[in-house]
Amino acid sequence: MAEEGQVISIHSVEAWKEHLEKGNESKKLVVVDFTASWCGPCRFISPILAEIAKKMPNIIFLKVDVDELETVSREWGIEAMPTFLFLKEGKLVDKVVGAKKEELQLTISKHATAAA
Repeated sequence: MAEEGQVISIHSVEAWKEHLEKGNESKKLVVVDFTASWCGPCRFISPILAEIAKKMPNIIFLKVDVDELETVSREWGIEAMPTFLFLKEGKLVDKVVGAKKEELQLTISKHATAAA
């Protein structure tokens, strides 16, 4: 099991459901990075997300490879990578599409403040 302050890579639908459930129960903000191994901008933003995760242990950060978990990607309507979904108690509260560092940081801060 991954520690707080890390981006948790999800490799199965079971793990996806388990982590979403944890987010629901804890009422924590869940930030999901939908990514792909072949996606250049995804590789650019990944270490930035990891740095943010270290500073914000009160948020659950998940990473889903769209090729590995196609069903999850389809379920959430992911069409471009990277796409970041912001979930609160299982509901989509915000979304950032693209490797936009500033927008990602602002959106995380906005919802982290609302969650506190």
